[in-house]
Parts: sequence; structure tokens; C-alpha cells
Amino acid sequence: MVNQNLTATEIGFTHEDFAALLDKYDYHFSPGDIVPGTVFSIEPRGALIDIGAKTAAYIPIQEMSINRVDAPEEVLQSNETREFFILTDENEDGQLTLSIRRIEYMRAWERVRQLQAEDATVRSGVFATNRGGALVRIEGLRGFIPGSHISTRKPKEDLVGEELPLKFLEVDEERNRLVLSHRRALVERKMNRLEVGEVVIGTVRGIKPYGAFIDIGGVSGLLHISEISHEHIDTPHSVFNVNDEVKVMIIDLDAERGRISLSTKQLEPEPGDMIKNRDLVYDKAEEMAAKYREQMLAKQQGLTVAPAEAEEVVSAEEGAEEAVTAEQTVEVVEAVEAVTEETPAATETAKEPEEILGTETAKEPEEILGVAATEEEIPAAIEE
Repeated sequence: MVNQNLTATEIGFTHEDFAALLDKYDYHFSPGDIVPGTVFSIEPRGALIDIGAKTAAYIPIQEMSINRVDAPEEVLQSNETREFFILTDENEDGQLTLSIRRIEYMRAWERVRQLQAEDATVRSGVFATNRGGALVRIEGLRGFIPGSHISTRKPKEDLVGEELPLKFLEVDEERNRLVLSHRRALVERKMNRLEVGEVVIGTVRGIKPYGAFIDIGGVSGLLHISEISHEHIDTPHSVFNVNDEVKVMIIDLDAERGRISLSTKQLEPEPGDMIKNRDLVYDKAEEMAAKYREQMLAKQQGLTVAPAEAEEVVSAEEGAEEAVTAEQTVEVVEAVEAVTEETPAATETAKEPEEILGTETAKEPEEILGVAATEEEIPAAIEE
């Protein structure tokens, strides 16, 4: 039987010795470390975690998940062991503050960077809108869809609760900016079913001095003025009216930027037929498109093309290049107009750094539309 009346001198081990031993084998914890811990007490608004320190560490309910948590039991169970992020140094009581949310946050950014690298299309439900656009969640992170990248005729307010296909425009963890595009996702889906050299039927939805915008099954393509006819045209208004149904050939597809370039010039049996005899152009469209594809294939394979045909191939290539270059200019103008219309009012500053949304002003013209949204289109996140 152990004699409980033994003195510290007889044992040879004092309280000071015990404290020194604890100090010797105590782990040193620093903010930013990820450590294993075991839940041993769940409190009303948090939990106590054993991570091997002298004092139990504490995790508040707001740090338990990247998503909203109403009760600790939704995330943690007694005696559960998992990883925790050390959020702060010891307080005056020697207690550390922990977080699960920060771990989920870091891993969520890693995941969205991977999705962007894969050029993946993701789906997410809209949970809020503002004057600038719509807010969604991707891997638990708040994402912003600028108004110019929402492709729907519905009012933005009616999108709340609706799930949208989305493509990534910007993923920037340092600036806490996650910007997405609904328009790009729809355009890519449609473009995957289209081919260069294909004849399609569309409707004129808008006419500008530089060309006509043609709706092709829900996506818009540009018929540049230089691609309407081999003969000179002063203005597209002299050839088309809004709501005209037209036959056009696709001469360029750029899925990354969401651009479709169209031509009727390459469908003309004789130069100027789009002005003189449009019905003939439409009747011969498939035949002329087949010749165009043969010429392109011959060019790609390095085959010899007859002189007359070679001129047509060069003309077609130059026309496509002109249309693409012109479309870049057009998109700059459209983006500026969109920004003017959609500049949002200032909103309440978010309290958490990861809730701040935005993006930099595009540095290159081709980045303004289809690549990145402008600074004015990105409002601060709305606090929940």
C-alpha cells in the first residue's frame, strides 16, 4: 500500500520539478501552424480542444466552418480528432484560439485554382444580387458574376435561387477575388457544337457602324462590315435591318474569349451578290461553304492550290483576321458601355478578408470582355 503521507523530500520530486518537466516537453505552438487535436468539451458557442498544450485550446463557433454554423454539434463531436489551425497566440490565461475555417478556406482556394487551370465549368446557385451583378458560392468561397457576364433576359433579382453554369474569369487569393462568367459558359457550350466553315441561320439583333450582331441559338456573333461582301459597303444599315433572318458562315471561333466571327462575303458566288442578289447567296451558301472548307483543308495540308483558288483562300484568311481584330475593338466599346450602365453603388465593407470581392481594371483591350471584368463592375461583398 502506498504511503500518502510521504513528503516532497522523501519523494525527491517537487512541484517545481514537475513544472520544469512540463516546460521541457511542452510543444511550442505558433499562429499559422496546423496541428492535430481532440475535442473534449463542447460549449454553447465553441469547444475546448486538447492539442497537447498546458491549457486546452478554444475554437469559437464562427471559426468552425467556412459556411454558417448555428451550433457546434453541426461540425464537432466529443472525442473527435482532427486538424486545427492555430489562429492566435496564447491569451493571458495561456489559451490558444483555433480555427477549422481557415483550413477549409486555404483548401478551397487551392481547389478553385485547380478548376481554373482545367478551364472547368462549375455550377452554383445565386444567393444575392446587387446593382453590379450576382453573388454565388464556389467551394464555400464567395464569387461574383459581373452584370455584363450574366447571359439571361431575366431581371437580376429573379436569379436568386437559380443555379447557373459558370466559367472562371479571375482567381486571386491574395486579393480575395473570385470572378466568374455565366455568358462564357453558355457561349462555350454552344461553340462546342459549332465548327469553322459551318453555315448557320441567325437573326440580326443589333447593327453598328462596324458590323452586325447576329444571334445564333442564344449566342451572339459578329458579322464585321468587311465580311459582308467583296464589294465596298458604306454601312451595314444599307444591307440589313434588325430582326432580319440571315445565313452566315462561321470563320472563327474563340472559346476562351467567347467570340464568334461570321461572314457572308465568303458565301458570295460572285463579288457583290450580297448587295445585288441576296437570295442567290443563301441558295448557294452550303455549296460555297463546302468550297471554303476544301480550300482551308488544302491550305492546312500544304497542298498546291490553283492560282484563282489561292487568291480566294488568302482573301478568306485576311477577312477572318480583319473580323477578329475588329471584334476586339468592338468588344472594348461594348465593355465600356456595359460598365457605364452597371457601375454599382458602394456597399458595406466586408468584415472578413475572404469576403472582399473585386477585380483589377483590364490592362489590355481584349481583357475587357470575355477575360476579366473591370474594377467598377466588382462591388464589395454583401454581408450575410
